[in-house]
Amino acid sequence: MAELFDRTVLKGMELRNRFVRSATNEGAANPDDGTVTDRLVHLQEELALGEVALIIPGMVYVNTQGKSRPGQTGIHSDAMIPGLERMAGAVHRHGARVVLQLAHAGANAHVPTETGHALGPSDVKLTDIRCRAMTRNEIAQTVADFAAAAVRAKEAGCDGVQLHGAHSYLLSQFVSPFFNKRTDEYGGSLENRARMPREVLRAVRAAVGPDFPVLMKINSEDYLEGGFPLDEMVPYCLMLEEDGVDAIEISGGTHFSDARFFCSRPVGTVPKEQEIYFKEAAELYKRSITVPLLLVGGVRSLRVAQDVVRSGLADYVSLCRPLIREPDLIKRWREGDIRDATCISCNLCFGPVRAGAGLYCVALERQKGKGTA
Repeated sequence: MAELFDRTVLKGMELRNRFVRSATNEGAANPDDGTVTDRLVHLQEELALGEVALIIPGMVYVNTQGKSRPGQTGIHSDAMIPGLERMAGAVHRHGARVVLQLAHAGANAHVPTETGHALGPSDVKLTDIRCRAMTRNEIAQTVADFAAAAVRAKEAGCDGVQLHGAHSYLLSQFVSPFFNKRTDEYGGSLENRARMPREVLRAVRAAVGPDFPVLMKINSEDYLEGGFPLDEMVPYCLMLEEDGVDAIEISGGTHFSDARFFCSRPVGTVPKEQEIYFKEAAELYKRSITVPLLLVGGVRSLRVAQDVVRSGLADYVSLCRPLIREPDLIKRWREGDIRDATCISCNLCFGPVRAGAGLYCVALERQKGKGTA
């Protein structure tokens, strides 16, 4: 029976337990050029000291057109490599592994671009910045930019990369009929809508070689009328498996979904039986897909995390918001303090990120200010 604190090997990466820090934009990079800052290094180092096995910093933009928010980390040029190397070294010194999440905002851009518009699968205006449909040449260039970014991550000493194909960013926009209204070979059927993310996966694999871990994060469903549906998840994952992905992390929801199904649900504390948001999707996945599964969404207790692994529902448990508030949560659990995570899923932590002020638990800071921490 698999256990949470088993040592495992994922595509050559030796991991000290089955806990993964699921990526979020830390908003802590240099706002001028996207380079790594001391604060960004410190955030990852705290997670490593807290005994997270696999840390996925993100989302790291592969070209300037694909930047989403102020303070986002870049991997769009070789000038980014020294800072990323310093961050990877800090993680490695404390026994953790680091996989960079490569991303492109697509239509979900919130910062001005050099062209004056965003680029995505179709003409649409989802934010204050209008999005224009990408040409075939622009698609090809973006595919090449993902591959070049993966090479930089490898050169920086990272242990792998994760392609961000969830939460209404570019790769998930292409696969979702809500965002993708194209009538060419990149639109229509699932096979066509999956073409661009599959081209990215194959290009990245070719660029980094067969032994470098390449993971992908996807939506199990969009929770949008006319969006990516649950019944397309397994066929899509079979395509990714065929293309050589090494592990898949399933999540769900978009920035444009109903608040109940937002990509980070502001639900507060919930009963144990409601902690796993994507249980049905994970069950469907495990019936057909052999690639290891990372499951994110709602886990706040050690018991539920144990059940996920022991039951075979997933191979690894991904956490994000609980580790923003308690970067030492995994160490606390391992040492015997098995109280639930203190995160209340309020989503206040994303306010500073969107403002370019960096990631931290706003609720905890407010408690400290009242002397009740």
